[in-house]
Amino acid sequence: MANGNFDRVELMRTFVRIVESGSLSAAATQLMTTQPTISRRLKALEVSIGGKLIHRTTHQLKLTELGEQYYSGARQLLANWDAFESDVTGAVVTPEGRLRVMAPHAFGQEALIKPLSEFMHQYPKLSVEWQLYDDRSLTDFIAHDIDCAIQVGEVKNDNLVAIRIAEVPRIVVAKPGFVEGVDDLAWNPDYLQAYPWLALQTFYRNHLRLTHIQTGEQRELEFSPRFLTDSLYALRSAALHGVGVAVGSQWLLSKDIREGQLVNLLPQWRADPLPVYVVYPYANFYPAKLTAFVSFIREHMAQVIQGLTQS
Repeated sequence: MANGNFDRVELMRTFVRIVESGSLSAAATQLMTTQPTISRRLKALEVSIGGKLIHRTTHQLKLTELGEQYYSGARQLLANWDAFESDVTGAVVTPEGRLRVMAPHAFGQEALIKPLSEFMHQYPKLSVEWQLYDDRSLTDFIAHDIDCAIQVGEVKNDNLVAIRIAEVPRIVVAKPGFVEGVDDLAWNPDYLQAYPWLALQTFYRNHLRLTHIQTGEQRELEFSPRFLTDSLYALRSAALHGVGVAVGSQWLLSKDIREGQLVNLLPQWRADPLPVYVVYPYANFYPAKLTAFVSFIREHMAQVIQGLTQS
């Protein structure tokens, strides 16, 4: 390869690292060089393409319109370049750069931070942009610049790779004293239909199927929710304040039950568990940062849920 071409690839890689690390100093640290060197590389790249890529102020970097366009193309080109070199040399590419992941609010704030930190310690050259959401309608990963997402619930988009990594057990709860004759519910869960209900609109609104954990018997409950939300945290809070009966993730509600703030109304019954997927768009090549994360989360997810449920 000619030196000029090699230099261009390295300048491009430096530019991408500047953008993804957020500053010239952070890029210098990650590339194990000095900030003046990073600054010279950026200037050389801008001269070579004949335009300004980044506006620099005292507190932040902002991409120019040309910089936005160049960054998008550079990321893909470098990914293809790394794949090419890996195929030719058989070398293992170390995950690096910025990984952008979307995760549901409750899951992303409590259940996943610990395994995510372990993943980041394993790959010190990698940074993570962790975006929390509860809208499962996201389909355009490229437009939102997202590498992958953790999704709770069934995936209905055939244009996405969807790998099932775990299941979330759900239980029926209420504030102590909210439901009378709790012991009788073991034999007649239909009795709950007469009480006010809280609904998590993402997964259930006015219908619920329960399965007996020993006999396999199933019951169908119908109700009109008094409180409807798309937030698992809001559902939990409403249950704690005695607004109604709720169905929620066992991993989130177990602590409240142990502390006596909520009661598991149907310990012998379970609502259908929710599947958990890692999803990402189809592509001819996946960067090392994505394949490493998918592999890690597949290996650890079931253990994470089990640990949270039992702790």
